[in-house]
Amino acid sequence: MLGPRGAVARTTAGRTARSERKGRTMSPKDVSSGSGRGAGWLTPGRIVVAVVVVLVIVFICVNTKDVTIRVLIPEVTMPLWSALLAMFLIGLGCGGYLFRRKGK
Repeated sequence: MLGPRGAVARTTAGRTARSERKGRTMSPKDVSSGSGRGAGWLTPGRIVVAVVVVLVIVFICVNTKDVTIRVLIPEVTMPLWSALLAMFLIGLGCGGYLFRRKGK
């Protein structure tokens, strides 16, 4: 009394049993591959950002002379490192705000 559906069910059950014996499941997308590029926390993008941050810090540390900066109307005299550090922090804040990841 097996119809076409019974035969299909047996075939599907047989494939499922074989794949479970081999330690695999029948999923449409396997997300457990560990051979992907940039796996883990040390990605190429993070390495580039770390190198840029180190170069910015070195650049800020070697520029220590006082400079006069016009901020719209007033002129302010301050060490160049503090102006560079302020611009770096403002840039980090803007970049973090613009490129933050949306939560699900």
